Amino acid sequence: MNEAVQNAIQSAQDLHFDAIHILYAAGILLAAIVLGLAVQRLVARQLHRMAKRTATGWDNVLVDALRGSVILWFFLIGLVIILKYVPVRPEALALLRRAVGVLGIFAAVIFFSKLARGVIYNYIDRIVDVPTALFKNSATVVIYLLGFLVALDYIGVSITPLVTALGVSGVGFALALQDTLANLFAGLSILMSRKVRPGEFIRLDTGEEGVVCDITWRNTTIRNSENNLVVVPNGKLASAIVTNTHQPEKEMGLFLPVTVAFDNDLALVEKVTLEVAREVMAVPVLPIAGFEPAIRYNAFTDNGARFSVSLRINEYQEMFPLRHEFYKRLHERYRQAGIRLGVPPRVVTIEKPR
Repeated sequence: MNEAVQNAIQSAQDLHFDAIHILYAAGILLAAIVLGLAVQRLVARQLHRMAKRTATGWDNVLVDALRGSVILWFFLIGLVIILKYVPVRPEALALLRRAVGVLGIFAAVIFFSKLARGVIYNYIDRIVDVPTALFKNSATVVIYLLGFLVALDYIGVSITPLVTALGVSGVGFALALQDTLANLFAGLSILMSRKVRPGEFIRLDTGEEGVVCDITWRNTTIRNSENNLVVVPNGKLASAIVTNTHQPEKEMGLFLPVTVAFDNDLALVEKVTLEVAREVMAVPVLPIAGFEPAIRYNAFTDNGARFSVSLRINEYQEMFPLRHEFYKRLHERYRQAGIRLGVPPRVVTIEKPR
């Protein structure tokens, strides 16, 4: 009877002892979280003040990466204090230490993932001005995969077979998706080089031309003048000869060929042609300040005297209405001035009747 009473008293004391330790642990964790919130707010406020004094955006990247991470770090510090000063049963101590270590690894993974995404956005999206979803997602996957492997190695799981299996499967995956990966890296090269960007008018050596609508990880979509979509694999685009009418600037020269008959007064032809060119360039949507049209005779051909009219347009798409208006007005003015256009000579053979 006395032994049973003593066992009951000992059990109650153990429960009381465990309850006190649980309260201690809860208090330490609560204090760590509150302290983490205070430190995060203080650090964020100081970093924001420093960021306002600088023109660069890299300090904002650090501020965004620290948001939420500081609290998690103080939570881990609280767990370490609990394991050091609060008695824990030996069989659970090793397991808890490994759990805290794994949490620390993933806390570092979360921080570096945020930091990498911020760096990618700050450099590529704002400086290079290209979409960054693919870069951000790829960086996040790589960082989390490395963190997972480090965590496995920390808890004692051998990662050598896993790394070997990933390497072998990666080679097979690359061979199976060779064309897809070629388009992927070609797309990355196109985006990073900034030679072709959405909204620009391009012309390929194969004849396709139009406005670039989108550049994805696999292909580039072009809207042509017929309002149809032309889908070009990135690998084909990267190896093609591309004329980009928007670079280095959208404004460009336009040279229109004209041929007049030899019996015309070439001075009169020059005068009338320049008058028409100035009229066309004076259209409200087309004028370019400081530009003066010019003509240059460049050859005597079988059809007559050939020259080029130098005009200027704001962008490539303006070429079609301007060329239409110029030739229409020029034909009318030539007819009024009695200027004959050059025509190919014709040989007429007349046979005498027998």
